[in-house]
Amino acid sequence: MRIQQLRNATIIVEIGVHRILVDPMLAPKHALPPLRLSGARQRNPLIALPDVAESALESATHCLITHCQRGHFDHLDSAAKRWLRERKIPVICTPHDAAHLSERGLNVQPLHQDHEQPGPFLGGTIRTVRCTHGRGLIGKLMEHGVGYLIESPGEPALYLSGDTVLTPTIREFVARHRPQICVVPAGGARFDLGGEIIMGVEDVLDLTRLAPGIVVANHLEALSHCPVTRDDLRRAAKKAGVESRLCIPTDGEILEFGQ
Repeated sequence: MRIQQLRNATIIVEIGVHRILVDPMLAPKHALPPLRLSGARQRNPLIALPDVAESALESATHCLITHCQRGHFDHLDSAAKRWLRERKIPVICTPHDAAHLSERGLNVQPLHQDHEQPGPFLGGTIRTVRCTHGRGLIGKLMEHGVGYLIESPGEPALYLSGDTVLTPTIREFVARHRPQICVVPAGGARFDLGGEIIMGVEDVLDLTRLAPGIVVANHLEALSHCPVTRDDLRRAAKKAGVESRLCIPTDGEILEFGQ
């Protein structure tokens, strides 16, 4: 299995002959609106896609979406929708998102209704777990989405958490299924009011202590409402003694994993 970090939450997962593009945000630098009203009000994304992105994207065979409604352009933006439409890439999603994506002309292949139970997926299985994309009032306004557990013969079990804070539900899910690789958002995103809407430093460290294998941190240094940096996370991981099990890839970097 290979995982290539492109930018923010956008990755490509290579499993056998399949190359799965996850949560694509393909807009040029500063083409998208700010995500905070106060401060410098920087436009997004803060950085361009890496130079290797074009060739990496052309190899994609499928797309997998964790959430996309209520303005979540950082997981599926207009540029990505156009790119997917032009290539007729199969877009795998929950039944909840299927109609929304079909209306935008995408080649949608929704998961089965009982998607919290394992179902067929590219020669293996996939199941979901509910995300909590913020708590309190902010949480009520958010689109919460799902995380995915992908299990394929001869490959390590992969948990893609989607946008979530660390909850008892996710702790129990990781403890029960023991994925060998977890990919989690680590930017500590927050709006002008309310708390974090994805994992920050402490949540990532806690999950790394809990998970049996490697944790891959992304959703970093690409959006104006994500204050956590890669250096912040590296320093914290070293202090906590978990740096050997926490990968923090740079944009464009490819990670390779065996079972």
